[in-house]
Amino acid sequence: MEFVILGLPQEPAGGVAGWAAGLVDTMGGPGAGLAIALENLFPPLPSEVILPLTGFAAGQGVIGLASALFWTTLGSVVGAVVLYWIGMLFGRDRIHAIWARLPLVRSSDLERTEQWFARHGTKAVLLGRMVPIFRSLISVPAGVERMSLPLFVALTAAGSLVWNSVLVMAGYWLGDRWDLVETYVGVLSKAVLVLVLVAFAGYVAMRLRPRGRAQHRRVP
Repeated sequence: MEFVILGLPQEPAGGVAGWAAGLVDTMGGPGAGLAIALENLFPPLPSEVILPLTGFAAGQGVIGLASALFWTTLGSVVGAVVLYWIGMLFGRDRIHAIWARLPLVRSSDLERTEQWFARHGTKAVLLGRMVPIFRSLISVPAGVERMSLPLFVALTAAGSLVWNSVLVMAGYWLGDRWDLVETYVGVLSKAVLVLVLVAFAGYVAMRLRPRGRAQHRRVP
């Protein structure tokens, strides 16, 4: 395949954009799929850069649009299955053993989480593929809980296809302004992270409060 230089507004000579552009230029659709598979395994690699850039490459004729969607979705599934197997091999007993050593948590908390996943796991996997940060993390509990692998693959493929299509098509239609997608999705990712931190802080506060009251009552 002839090497094609993507005419981006910000030269992708380095960083994630340059790395992704190099993969797409040299490998085509499979290169985009490889980039997304690695993004699933290493969340610091941002899909909000890789996917719109892939869409822009499709708009420039470097790869076909159908190829971009197929390979990026396949890459998402492959990366998710690797994490699923990690969760499965790690196992429920080992998770419980580690959980028991953590401060501010109880075994009943983990058991309730497992019960929740048993009831809502299909929705969690499907919708989790469309939520920044949780896109990769949701695969691990699915493996720990030994969700049916064919069902997991189907849900992951469906959710990933929606997420990938939105970002790839955004890059395709925005053209050389593809990097705007990173800006808006980055804001969404930060909002999700803030919500998670607030929820965690609230959880810790609730765990500490009963202890404080109990110690206060013991003081004569």
